Amino acid sequence: MTNTITTDTREGNKQATQRLLILSGIVDAALGFLKVGVGIFANSHALIADGIHSFSDLATDIMVWVFNKIGAAEADEDHPYGHAKFETFGTFVLGILLILVSAGLIFDSMQRLLDVSEVSIPAWPALIAALISIAGKEWLYQITHALGNKTNSRLLVANAWHHRSDALSSIIVLIGVGGAIAGFLWLEMLAAMGVALMIAQIGWKLSKQSVEELVDTSLAESYVGQIKDKIEGVEGVNGVHSIRTRRMGNDVLADVHLQVEPFISVSEGHHIGEWATRELTSTFSELNDVVVHIDAEDDELIEVNARQSLPPLRREARELLMTLWESEFTPKHVYKLTLHYLNSGIHAEIFLDREAHFESIGDSAAAPSGRALADKLTDMASEISWLHKVSVWFD
Repeated sequence: MTNTITTDTREGNKQATQRLLILSGIVDAALGFLKVGVGIFANSHALIADGIHSFSDLATDIMVWVFNKIGAAEADEDHPYGHAKFETFGTFVLGILLILVSAGLIFDSMQRLLDVSEVSIPAWPALIAALISIAGKEWLYQITHALGNKTNSRLLVANAWHHRSDALSSIIVLIGVGGAIAGFLWLEMLAAMGVALMIAQIGWKLSKQSVEELVDTSLAESYVGQIKDKIEGVEGVNGVHSIRTRRMGNDVLADVHLQVEPFISVSEGHHIGEWATRELTSTFSELNDVVVHIDAEDDELIEVNARQSLPPLRREARELLMTLWESEFTPKHVYKLTLHYLNSGIHAEIFLDREAHFESIGDSAAAPSGRALADKLTDMASEISWLHKVSVWFD
């Protein structure tokens, strides 16, 4: 059973994201041309570098737009679980870009610090361009971060931090230009290295989270514990084990093994699983897909034995037992044979037609009880290792 966000909500989020990315691209292009142009005019190498940074943001906006569009595509035959991990991959690439940008800022700042006498003193228009860039990029950060949180898109949140990094780099330019005009050329270099380390930390965090998702890292133990507690509260659930979780884009996927009473019907076990799924998806909003395995026992405890020896399937087991017990009754007397596969063996329940069976043996008074017949059948099949128990019922 799967809990999905409504189609209208998904479509609305998708359209809002696409509009925001187009706006970001326009602003990044405008700021790039502004800073490079003013940097050349005002003799500010830092502002020119910052303009190039804005053009890199434009390239990032295009990349985010592409990955977001791919990630929002519906599931298909080649990608039955959807395309959300394309967005995760985009987040990883963006995190690496942030690390590379920070490395470039640190290298450039160290070069300038080692030869500060060669740094040119910029003109005052560079200050105005830096202020415009700070305001524009901080505005983009705020609206992108808000939409990323609203749509639960880590890719948008990552891109928001990229906007913030550009705003911080413009602050560096502002400090550098102001310090250069005041005669303190080294201020630009020190500020640049400090902010670059902040950018690198953000990039590392985003890349690490993306890699964990791409390799299907389980969610936190506390989250898994909450899932287990919720399932154990469902009527009919005797135990929960083998809970596996992973993240796929904005969604969490879970595989759960539920242990129920071994002698209930298949339909009742399935119904208990449906209730458990409903409880989970209504409680955990990001839990979008739950696969429930219904177990009659804790199969973790018998996994090794099951790999070594499996009891036969129904046809083979029935033929062998009917042949073995043909002296006691014929197959036409058996109106139902239920096989319970438990503890790597079989518990056989035989339902006999009382009237037909007693007529076949002649003297009904001498006929054994259901328990006595079950004991006799068990003795006759004592050499069959996989037959653990026999029950006989008359109707």
